[in-house]
Amino acid sequence: MTQSSFSGVNIPPMDVHNRKLVNNVHPPDWVNPTPVECYDLVVIGSGTAGLVTAKGAAGLGVGLKVALIEKHLMGGDCLNVGCVPSKCLIRSARVVADMRDAQPYGIQPPAQIDVDFQVVMERMREVRARISPVDSAAAAAKSGVDMYLGEGKFTGPNTVSVDGRTLRFKKAVITTGARAVRPRIEGIEEVGYLTNETVFSLTELPQRLAVIGGGPIGCELAQSFHRLGSQVVLFHRGAHLMSKEDADAAEIVQQAFLKEGIKLVLACQMKRVERTPSGKVIHFVCDGREESVVVDEILAGAGRAPNVDGLNLEAVGVEYDSRKGVAVNDYLQTTNPKIYAAGDICMNWKFTHAADAAARIVLKNTLFSPFGIGKYKLSDLVMPWVTFTDPEIAHVGLYEGEAQDRGMDVNTIKILFDDVDRALADGEEEGFVKIHLAKGSDKIIGATIVARHAGEMISEITTAMVGKVGLGSMASVIHPYPTQAAAIKQAADAYRRTLLTPKTIKFLGLLTKLS
Repeated sequence: MTQSSFSGVNIPPMDVHNRKLVNNVHPPDWVNPTPVECYDLVVIGSGTAGLVTAKGAAGLGVGLKVALIEKHLMGGDCLNVGCVPSKCLIRSARVVADMRDAQPYGIQPPAQIDVDFQVVMERMREVRARISPVDSAAAAAKSGVDMYLGEGKFTGPNTVSVDGRTLRFKKAVITTGARAVRPRIEGIEEVGYLTNETVFSLTELPQRLAVIGGGPIGCELAQSFHRLGSQVVLFHRGAHLMSKEDADAAEIVQQAFLKEGIKLVLACQMKRVERTPSGKVIHFVCDGREESVVVDEILAGAGRAPNVDGLNLEAVGVEYDSRKGVAVNDYLQTTNPKIYAAGDICMNWKFTHAADAAARIVLKNTLFSPFGIGKYKLSDLVMPWVTFTDPEIAHVGLYEGEAQDRGMDVNTIKILFDDVDRALADGEEEGFVKIHLAKGSDKIIGATIVARHAGEMISEITTAMVGKVGLGSMASVIHPYPTQAAAIKQAADAYRRTLLTPKTIKFLGLLTKLS
């Protein structure tokens, strides 16, 4: 056993919290194990998909030999530069918003809200470090995984090299994730910019911040930094923020941004960036007219690129695309039948919970489906997701337009939160529950919720879809009063009322006379 040569990981600022994080997810004194003769499963990449696959296989107690390889930080984007740190910033930003908007509730807001950005970021680092033991090298080893720190790449039909060692495998899984796309804007490399991989290392608040990308990442961070005190300008090439979302939902968020004072530059083309004594100047064109804005920092939040470089996939006949990632079938099997993939490296759903679900499919299909019997399909998943703006947008299943494109007739039930008692009491009536049904039935095929805590509500509808429970049946589910989730019950009641045709009303009248 020898110490890994990949020990120089540094996450600025290297305070007590980041040292704890590194000691967990890439310990500098880690000693790679001696490989066994042949592994049942070798997993490359220790983000959510990799950890669930490797620890899940090793922890079954059936004697499987499992190896997990990581060249950088265990826990992947979610722990280190994604879900965990961003939600910490969002929480601090919501405190600011609550203080600012306190007057309608009979509470006088302070004349000035002082944000200590260094403390905000330190809290984020502390929370991240506190969560990190779950994703640590020690935890993986304790579960029975042979944990290797180093860069893994395929070297033959059934071999992977890492840190000077050769690992033989029966099956392998690629879970190397994705990274932020580099903006194609003249001068931006010279001027410098932030991504989700570097923004959480900030210790000083940018006074003027440009955010590139009006999708979920860009919108979440734009709103958070604006609330924390930055003057934010948000660039989006589309005519509307979150153009892939339900249009009604995206409109509510866009209006919230405008009300808060975030400057939106929509349907415009960014031309070039230059550094001047006054700051970083972004030149852009709108409606044929060139304009410019001066900022202190630029945050690129538009798009992700799969981490396929350096894997030597050609050596094992795994097809891939530099933009789309590794090619897989519905069973998450690559063009090499012995090699599977899961997570951001191969899926359109780039969410932590999607990577987790895909890893469970891979476990079943690689280890417990002899001769292909009983394989699970990715397309069978009912996948919810949430954009954590304020208000949040949560969605599951099909959008109305998607259903129509598939030739499906749709009925939609929509409940506005200004008709929900608890939302009125909370002062959070901007939003709705929208549920799409297959026409002529109560089968739920999709839903969108816009609310401050929409992410906490969408699982009820997801559960109904997975359990094949129709919206009509949900009318009998008792919801505590008063809650905002009661909007789902109201939607179910609204569906039941659509069944009151003249014929059924006449029949009910007859029943009352006979009762």
